[in-house]
Amino acid sequence: MGIYLNPGNKSFYESIHSPIYVDKTELIARTNELMGTRDKFICISRPRRFGKSMTLEMLAAYYSLGCNSEELFKGYKIESHADFREHLNRYDVIFLNMQRFLGRAQNEDVTEYLEQVVIAEIRQAYGELFSENEVNLAAVLEQIYVATDRQFVFLIDEWDCIMREKQTDEALQRHYLDFLRNLLKDQPYVALAYMTGILPVKKYGSHSALNMFFEYSMTNQYVFEEYTGFTEKEVKELCGQYHMDFAKTSSWYDGYRFRKFKHIYNPRSVASAMRCQDLASYWTTTETYDALKIYIDMDFDGLRADIVHMLGGGDIRVNTLGFQNDMCNFRTKDDVLTLLIHLGYLGYDSETEKAFIPNKEIIREFENAMSAGGWQEIMRILKESEKLLEDTLSCDEENVAKGLDRAHTEASSILSYNDENSLSCAIGLAYYSARKDYKLIRELPAGHGFADVVFLPLPHAGKPAIIVELKYDKSACAAIRQIKERHYPEALKGYSGEILLVGVNYDKDSKDKSHSCIIEKMTL
Repeated sequence: MGIYLNPGNKSFYESIHSPIYVDKTELIARTNELMGTRDKFICISRPRRFGKSMTLEMLAAYYSLGCNSEELFKGYKIESHADFREHLNRYDVIFLNMQRFLGRAQNEDVTEYLEQVVIAEIRQAYGELFSENEVNLAAVLEQIYVATDRQFVFLIDEWDCIMREKQTDEALQRHYLDFLRNLLKDQPYVALAYMTGILPVKKYGSHSALNMFFEYSMTNQYVFEEYTGFTEKEVKELCGQYHMDFAKTSSWYDGYRFRKFKHIYNPRSVASAMRCQDLASYWTTTETYDALKIYIDMDFDGLRADIVHMLGGGDIRVNTLGFQNDMCNFRTKDDVLTLLIHLGYLGYDSETEKAFIPNKEIIREFENAMSAGGWQEIMRILKESEKLLEDTLSCDEENVAKGLDRAHTEASSILSYNDENSLSCAIGLAYYSARKDYKLIRELPAGHGFADVVFLPLPHAGKPAIIVELKYDKSACAAIRQIKERHYPEALKGYSGEILLVGVNYDKDSKDKSHSCIIEKMTL
């Protein structure tokens, strides 16, 4: 077994013998379907720590010629598929970790260094089929194919590291993309090309040098949804096995949403939480909070308001189509938000085309980024949100109204109150700390309408549910009346216990105070 040619199955062996291994082997059935077709070029982009490298190691174990991996896959899902043995260990695999080449090339050209070391290894197996002086990898593979009719499976990890780490070197990026195009496009020796990274394929103008690749990204994973992270079913099974609270685990790590699978979890974080028996932030990436701060501080009109809106539990419509798939060419706030989607800082619903902050772990990242400066007003709101929740639970209507006034004053430089939707966003932000014990739901279908904001207590919390109805230039009494007349409490299916009905009105013309509040109790 080699390093670049047929790397074998040792890494996959380590994965399946680790304390936690979730069976994702059916992904192989998807790649087998595309093998040798016009759709054989697959580009999978996901955030860091979402199992991209582990998937490549699994594919290498399955396809690599010269090793016997049948026993390793015994008992796993892929074994039951009809074509399991048809492709098992039948292909020469070329495995390229671009991060490794970029780190080792130093002053050499990255692609020249890559060709040098990969050809040296291929020469040990097929040296008699091409000239000793040949230095072009594509030419080497063409000659091997002509002599043997043998096709190759290409597995490329961290394909986009040059775009991320050499952000301003456009000449190097173009040269690298041209290298990949010449190596892969229209080449008869390619049986399958599967490459992974954080970013989709880099665009130049109206076309891409790698336009033969079909992209499966965080804006739409298509048939690879189930393999993007852990599914809800898989996390429930892990929580049962490791005696962890599923509802609390969900609030920490759930939130990535696709068309079929609405609940996708960060796999590294879930596995770490199970092993450590502790729910905490495990999502360590090279994109530190300092980098996140740079993105969210970018001076695009409306970007800050959108971030605050999402911190308040809302979602934002994003046009992802204009993004150039790099980390430096931003023309609009949508480009910045799209990058944050690909980096995993935002979830995205492709059906509604809206982005949102997915879970508690990512919220912590935003807190860290904002605490570094420039967001003092918002940080003050977050710090005071604990007191606002306490006043609400105590039914202290006067102090709740005062707390909302203060939050409005702090946020006024970023947010503008102009309708009930804006008010809903500000309320979500003002009750920010409630998320440690509650699941925040905005626009919950209820009775004969939608409850503006619902705080549903997590099973461990032991606190009452809260239904908040918002009015703009009307009255808090009207808000309470609407909750009752439209039977909003009936929407809390499966919940029994105390409910606080909170009616809030914002009067923009009030001289003494802008917010008024009425709180009533009921039992369901």
